[in-house]
Amino acid sequence: MSEVNTLLVGRNRLFLEGLKSLLKGSSFEVCGEVDCVTAIEDEVAAAGELDLILIELRGDISLLVEDLRRLQDEMPDTPVVVLTDERDPRTLAACLNAGADAFLLKDISLEALIHSLKLAMMGQKVMPTDLAAALINGAVGVAALGNKRIEEYGLSDREQEILRCLVYGDANKVIANRLDITEATVKVHMKSLLRKIKAGNRTQAAIWALNHGLAPGLPLGGGADPMFPASNGAPVLSQLTG
Repeated sequence: MSEVNTLLVGRNRLFLEGLKSLLKGSSFEVCGEVDCVTAIEDEVAAAGELDLILIELRGDISLLVEDLRRLQDEMPDTPVVVLTDERDPRTLAACLNAGADAFLLKDISLEALIHSLKLAMMGQKVMPTDLAAALINGAVGVAALGNKRIEEYGLSDREQEILRCLVYGDANKVIANRLDITEATVKVHMKSLLRKIKAGNRTQAAIWALNHGLAPGLPLGGGADPMFPASNGAPVLSQLTG
């Protein structure tokens, strides 16, 4: 991987210096440090294009959610990774819903950190195993959508197939190949299913599906899924860090 211009965001100077030291010599070159998201614009002007943003989560999660949403609006193509001591699956869901590409615990090993950052740069969602399991088991929800079963949301068979693909983190091109349809058709169905389940993006839809019983490797009706054999393991949405 070529050099990745990485910006650190946080108020704990000791932690940021330690992180900067850990990343030294890797492909993730720290090009700047700021104490808040609102200062990123000035840093970009000084340092040039950013490839990756690492944000330390401390304090009120609602403030971080606002920051993540702002970054999603202003820098949608720049992956954002949250580093935290927080092990609450609801916090994980909130960060993913707001646009975070990875949610990593601070006690992660350096090897796992570098690997996770590389996955985030590839467009995959990365999170700790135990918190991902909480999502898969329906411990948290994307939104308060009631107790209806997934079949009761008016999704067509094709929309359900695409929703299953989202759980595995498939891009539109991959979905089109799996289902033998065009990418344009995928986009039409995607827009419709997002509206029906009131999800704002693909990640929210994937988490929604997991919380409504769409477990990896299993079709909605149970039994073996020919599109996704159970041996495939965890969904790509949840590239796990242990």
